[in-house]
Amino acid sequence: MQDPLSSLIFLAVISAIFSFGLVSYIIPKIIFMVNFHNLNEVPGERSSHTRATPTMGGLAFFVTLVLNLFLFKPLDTEYIGLNLAAAFTIIFIVGLKDDLAVSTPKARVIVEIFAICIVFLHSDFHTASLAGFMGIHEVPTVILDVFHVLIALTIINAYNLIDGVDGLASTLGISIFSMFGLIFLTMGLNYYFLICTSLIFTLMAFMRYNFSHEKKIFMGDTGSLVIGFCIAILTLKFLTLDTALFKRFTFAPQNKLLIVAAILAVPLFDMMRVIGVRLLKKQSPFMADRNHIHHILSDLGLEHYKIAILLGLLNYTLAIILIFFASIFNSFQMMFILPLIFILLLALFHKLKLLSLKKIKN
Repeated sequence: MQDPLSSLIFLAVISAIFSFGLVSYIIPKIIFMVNFHNLNEVPGERSSHTRATPTMGGLAFFVTLVLNLFLFKPLDTEYIGLNLAAAFTIIFIVGLKDDLAVSTPKARVIVEIFAICIVFLHSDFHTASLAGFMGIHEVPTVILDVFHVLIALTIINAYNLIDGVDGLASTLGISIFSMFGLIFLTMGLNYYFLICTSLIFTLMAFMRYNFSHEKKIFMGDTGSLVIGFCIAILTLKFLTLDTALFKRFTFAPQNKLLIVAAILAVPLFDMMRVIGVRLLKKQSPFMADRNHIHHILSDLGLEHYKIAILLGLLNYTLAIILIFFASIFNSFQMMFILPLIFILLLALFHKLKLLSLKKIKN
């Protein structure tokens, strides 16, 4: 009889090779198509690039993701694949529309909610418990559903906002999917582990072209929305898991919301910081500017690949620290620790912002 683990490893290897190979094949075709139809993204005043560059790299993500869902079908014991494929298609369409002609924030949010609701049509994405978070256990399912929709919207847009320099969104995506992948593998959720594996190698293949000079391409809103949506769905799956599965970890189920914050530390911190700065200046939180942490590091003279590596390592480091604390402290205690770390990060990047402004003036 075949060992299930060896079968899973075989599938993971096949998925990795397939994802990396397919994206590597599709990306040059997209670059040719975009150049042929003159659909390149022209750099604006906030851009860190100086020449028009092909975008819509997310087209390769979408094709690879949907084909992987078909490949993983034998492991889809929950029969969620069709819901995911439909939701990914809707997100891909709105991302593609954004790359060709910008959508309004309101229209995007409505479409994102619709896509999330398609996933919510599946019973396994509902729960009626916060597992003791801040002393709260049972909650009406409809209230938690609304709460989870808000979490998903936050994640999708936080990831979309972090896509500002070459390789950063890909590096953070790889760090996030690797952590979720390890969690799902440990919990025996092989279907979701394979999705994480395929997405990691999808992003690795894309990074080759994102860093290239001759064949450079951006993932565009098509890519950042598709990947952000994948992260959001994996997050919702984690939050709605049976609490019995958490016995395989040292952290308690009551800290699962904080574990999500740990895994997504850099994108969430950047979004909260930027919105806070804009509100303090009495500006719209949707107003574009150069206050993102990657802009600060870029203004200090760091090259794109160094920014990507630095923030990727920061995301891993913050996740490890917060998950370690979540294994020791309860949710009440963690609600003191989390703001403390946030304030320390604010102080650090405020200092770096001042240094970058000083450097620009000089």
